[in-house]
Amino acid sequence: MTARTHQGHPPGTGNRDLGTTRRTAPARRIRDILRARIRSGVYGNRPLPSEAQLAADFGTSRNIVRDALALLRDEGLVDRVPGAGTFVVADKAVQGLDRLRGLAETFETGSDRVVNRVLLAEVVPATPIVAERLELEPATPVVVLERIRYLDGAPLSLDASYLTADVGAPLLQLDLTGCDVFGLLEAELGLPLGSAAVSIEAVAADPTVAGLLEVRPGSPLLFLERLTYTDSGRPIDLEYVRYRGDRFSLSGRLHRTPVTPNRGAAGPNERG
Repeated sequence: MTARTHQGHPPGTGNRDLGTTRRTAPARRIRDILRARIRSGVYGNRPLPSEAQLAADFGTSRNIVRDALALLRDEGLVDRVPGAGTFVVADKAVQGLDRLRGLAETFETGSDRVVNRVLLAEVVPATPIVAERLELEPATPVVVLERIRYLDGAPLSLDASYLTADVGAPLLQLDLTGCDVFGLLEAELGLPLGSAAVSIEAVAADPTVAGLLEVRPGSPLLFLERLTYTDSGRPIDLEYVRYRGDRFSLSGRLHRTPVTPNRGAAGPNERG
């Protein structure tokens, strides 16, 4: 039987665990503050303040500041340059959830900063899940597009899109390298888009995806599934998008609808 202390830890580990917790909790808080500053562009191309300055600013020790900076390095947001300081190396792109927009539309750049590398563009039979989401019969022909989206010369996402054949087939003759699909559908095909159903989750990059996005296998990704409808309510475009977690974030504003209390429910003092 292994001897344990009165706190449930093996001998000699209780104080170490407690000390680690006391040190990492403030380090995480400082990391979150610095991350927010980085994302808002506070530091730009300048180095972050020195460890000594940050320790003074936050009223803490240099060891805790050092831990916070190490957490930011693990996220790929900063890197230390010997003799020069700690610099921001990856300012995340932010896409809002308040409007249905393509990637280039989001950054209002046209095709300046956003370039697509087309991996696949062809007609294939719809799998059962694709057919169900697009409200088609199984094996109905659909157009599949697979692209790597580059932002400022670096991979940002891997997009797989499945479009109904009548909508997707004309796209195969258009510029898929420098244009958003949404823009092509509306500007070139005259097809107004209406809304989209979106789900988002965190996933790890498998070796194939990691190679395409130039990250290590197991790196965190944001996985977005989006089903886009025309303004008449017809589903035409099912997308599976894998964003690099170190280069991309989503933001939005949520509004709360007041909840009317159920006055018939018993209050805490009325329950038996």
